Amino acid sequence: MVATAVQAHRGSPDAARGVRENTLEAFVRARELGAAGVELDVRRTADGALAVHHDPVVSGVGPVHELAADDLPAFVPLLGAALEVCEGMIVNIEIKNLPGEPGFDSDERLAGQVVGLLVAAGRTTSVVISSFWPATLEAVREAHAELPTGFLVASWFDPALSVAMATERGCTALHPWVELVTPALVGHAHDAGLSVAAWTVDDRPGLEAMERAGVDTVITDDVPLALATYGMG
Repeated sequence: MVATAVQAHRGSPDAARGVRENTLEAFVRARELGAAGVELDVRRTADGALAVHHDPVVSGVGPVHELAADDLPAFVPLLGAALEVCEGMIVNIEIKNLPGEPGFDSDERLAGQVVGLLVAAGRTTSVVISSFWPATLEAVREAHAELPTGFLVASWFDPALSVAMATERGCTALHPWVELVTPALVGHAHDAGLSVAAWTVDDRPGLEAMERAGVDTVITDDVPLALATYGMG
């Protein structure tokens, strides 16, 4: 059986030590803990910078899309800096872009900028670009057809449709919510040529179930537990 890879969800934050999620410190900590990769989130600032931040609003500061890069708090890194500290690791870049959210990018400028940065940095093979929004994945493929992409499947989405949705958009991976994962879904995805990364898997029973189901990667908030569960800790 192929070992299940472990990605650190938004890095490996540690609130007790003041390490926030989606920060350079969290990504460094993920490496130190032994994660094979990190998952992070990207949003576009008002002046076109690529900010690594999950929520559309930076608490106490303002919406990311209304802020200039210089307005971001010191703990919010830019994608280029995050890629540098994650050298040698797989980086799962979730492009945050959904209708109804502040700063929705209907022109998919964010997708194009992310692709441009990855090409310039020579990071087109050690990354996967993921998104819940199909148009974003299509924009990535149009900009660089060989970049790996993953279709994120939310809890409310019909998993029976997800494999077709992913393959129709040229994705290389399916990223379903953990509760949607079954051996049948994983088998269907693998038959279609898709790898499977389940999120967010934070307890031993869930980790063991993902291994039995045959997922390729787990995205987790507890890297040490995942590594220990899979005999890598």
